[in-house]
Amino acid sequence: MKFLDLAKVYIRSGGGGSGCVSFRREKFIEFGGPDGGDGGNGGSVWAEAVQGLNTLIDFRYQQHFFAQNGQPGMGSQRTGKTGDDIILKVPVGTEILDEDEHSVIADLTAVGQRVLLARGGNGGWGNMQFKSATNRAPARANPGQEGVERTLWLRLKLIADAGLVGLPNAGKSTFLAATSNARPRIADYPFTTLVPNLGVVGIDGHEFVMADIPGLIAGASEGRGLGDRFLAHVERCAVLLHLVDGTSSTITRDYRTILAELEAYAGHLRDKPRITALNKADALDARTLSTRRRALEKASGGPVHVISGVSGQGLTEVLRALYAEITRARAQVPEDMPWQP
Repeated sequence: MKFLDLAKVYIRSGGGGSGCVSFRREKFIEFGGPDGGDGGNGGSVWAEAVQGLNTLIDFRYQQHFFAQNGQPGMGSQRTGKTGDDIILKVPVGTEILDEDEHSVIADLTAVGQRVLLARGGNGGWGNMQFKSATNRAPARANPGQEGVERTLWLRLKLIADAGLVGLPNAGKSTFLAATSNARPRIADYPFTTLVPNLGVVGIDGHEFVMADIPGLIAGASEGRGLGDRFLAHVERCAVLLHLVDGTSSTITRDYRTILAELEAYAGHLRDKPRITALNKADALDARTLSTRRRALEKASGGPVHVISGVSGQGLTEVLRALYAEITRARAQVPEDMPWQP
């Protein structure tokens, strides 16, 4: 299934049915009086977060969603039928934005969570509603209320506990494949990963979800390469794992490049809990590895894990460190709440 994390939709709620003007016509009733029924209410448009979806690809092929209009009222005091609602089923983690792409209408972060996007119009009153002591035979009825028409954006932010960031070829996909059941595409050239991948990681009997975020290079915030369009998926993460390619001769510059892009996208991402790991240790001799680790520790101002996604070196220790940060974050945020950016 193709991954899509942004979609534009056009919605319209149903209009209310018109009220009816009618009078009783019965053989043995001399003064029948008004009996026009009310119009039915129009259907509403809802959005609901459901299980089993991880992309907005369905909205690529259908962008228009129109709820049913209410039926008009009828004689014999019969009310028109209410129009059927329309429900947009979206993945958990979907933000609903107004047409300007900035105003957040709702953030659906739990299965079953619902939000009303456009309320259906009320049905009009029939002439029976206008009967009074001074107006025994009203010949008027109200038209139904019109539906609401809106243009909205759906933006998916994958809900993961930990996010993988790093330059292309830093070994993110290899790390994810080595620590989870995810099987992302892996090759020895940049931009192998073109869409985010999720994997469930197990460590010491515990599990957490990790997201591999592709596409960060120098200038990504200005649209170079894949740009920074996928960084939204790490905003909900409790911790980031920053992988640095140990075979690169410019590891400190590589490290600062990612930090600069995170800050350019959203300043709070730079301050998010982050663990740094020097990857591809299996391809380095002991002396080079020690030198580059010290250089990276100096640049990051903290400890650096030495790992290898190929040989498995250091993976258990870094996963334990990740889970410790996730546990710390869970202690600060209620269980029914998502990670906050």
